[in-house]
Amino acid sequence: MTSTTTRNTMRAARTGLLWTALAVFMSSTVVHAGEAEAKDLLKRMSNYLGEQKAISFAYDSDLEVVTKDNQKLLLASSGRVDLGRPDKIRATRTGGFADVEMSFDGKTVTLLGKNANLYTQAEVPGTVENLIEVLRDKFGRPLPAADLLLPNVYDELMPDVTDVKDLGSGVIGGVECDHLAFRTAEVDWQIWIAQGERPYPCRYAITSTKIEQGPQYDIRITDWKTGIDVVAADYGFKNTSDAKQVGPEALPDIDDLPDHFAMGEAK
Repeated sequence: MTSTTTRNTMRAARTGLLWTALAVFMSSTVVHAGEAEAKDLLKRMSNYLGEQKAISFAYDSDLEVVTKDNQKLLLASSGRVDLGRPDKIRATRTGGFADVEMSFDGKTVTLLGKNANLYTQAEVPGTVENLIEVLRDKFGRPLPAADLLLPNVYDELMPDVTDVKDLGSGVIGGVECDHLAFRTAEVDWQIWIAQGERPYPCRYAITSTKIEQGPQYDIRITDWKTGIDVVAADYGFKNTSDAKQVGPEALPDIDDLPDHFAMGEAK
């Protein structure tokens, strides 16, 4: 091989390496730019939610379960949430197995099972954030969209995130949204945030990646209202149906997931 040929070959190799390095750099830059944009959009939503003293919305949710014989089933429910910060909330949920209302007036939480016409109460003085934690950890009754009801959603959702993607636009219920995707060691989650001056969550989906077939919980939010558009509500419990008071363990059929599914005995 002549020296000229050798120089040309080396020059071509260097040029190829340069273009490869430039392509990798540009790809990395785009990825990081998308990640930064996604974080900014989530932070903007978090700030907006945290500033609201009164929030109300309707929702439809789907809970996927995988039975003992590996059949995936979808349990659907609908309801409404009315929130008055810092210490008032009312939430309803109606599904195929339950018709439930939860009310909290800053001191007492009441769970009413409308199908059985039974209710239970517990003293849980404090904020809505404290109530969410108590319901989840002590009673095993998480509120619908509980992550989105906290005053600092960003700080609650982001600590375990290992991957972030900005997936562009999507439309939920006729509302144009920014579509973001996040990954942790245990779950993948996505959120669609309304574009414009009211960056509220339109849809929130969580997929369990460590469970076979990746069951998902999905909630879609409509009729979003804040501030003076939220009709003032009495968050105390009024026993208008003459329901009987029972202990928490005696309140049946208030879960999306009935006991025979939770025990893995469905066929």
